Amino acid sequence: MSMILTAVLVLLGLALIFGAILGYAAIRFKVEGDPIVDQINELLPQTQCGQCGHPGCKPYAEGIANGEPINKCPPGGESTIQALADLLDVEVLPLDAEHGEEKPKMVAYIREAECIGCTKCIQACPVDAILGAAKQMHTVITDECTGCDLCVEPCPVDCIDMLPLPTTPQNWKWDFPLPGPAVIATDAQRGAA
Repeated sequence: MSMILTAVLVLLGLALIFGAILGYAAIRFKVEGDPIVDQINELLPQTQCGQCGHPGCKPYAEGIANGEPINKCPPGGESTIQALADLLDVEVLPLDAEHGEEKPKMVAYIREAECIGCTKCIQACPVDAILGAAKQMHTVITDECTGCDLCVEPCPVDCIDMLPLPTTPQNWKWDFPLPGPAVIATDAQRGAA
């Protein structure tokens, strides 16, 4: 029994020593990110579509921080360009048509009866929104799909369609301005007093 206890104590001691070393190294050698890059990245739509010419939103955020134009993101559209211009205090530019045009939010839909299970769409999806296995039909997790359209081209049987995002209570937007807060009689009397 004493050999087992000795082995456990030795392993516990080694774990504590290596844990302390790793904790110190994590603090000592921590790489600080550029805060402006993080702020820009938060404004981008995180579709990871590559339409801007970068492999994802974070590299594009780094490019913008280094002086690239802010108008290369079709999924973000005019609202993202406006937010970036406000953050960086630069002129608002129209969306660069060379990188695409602003479209309503779309999601991929796989016609499962036609799917051959080749997994090419799974490999192309930058956010892992496609579920399936080799030789099995695939499906798209609509809550995860960013509508980047990267899964459509590699499909050998052309069974993937891009459809407008279905309207649900979570994404429904009221088109008209909302009325201001209603003033009730007791509020009006307090204001007059």
